[in-house]
Amino acid sequence: MGRDYSYIARRCERAVVTAYRELREAGTQDISAFQACTTLYRVHHPESSVTEARRLVAEWIDHHVIRGSTGPTDGCEC
Repeated sequence: MGRDYSYIARRCERAVVTAYRELREAGTQDISAFQACTTLYRVHHPESSVTEARRLVAEWIDHHVIRGSTGPTDGCEC
């Protein structure tokens, strides 16, 4: 997996992916880690609906963690 996540340009995206990886490495179940990351995203973007936050978090986890891709993703502009 590696620990260099600097290729993720957006701060929120990097925070979500890092938090998900660290929670999973610590033994947190997938759904609990996902819910925590959705909450994390919404703390920084309270204007986002729960549905939108879940969609973005799921896309970022799939892209960076499951597929191991390093290319850009859709999402917030922060």
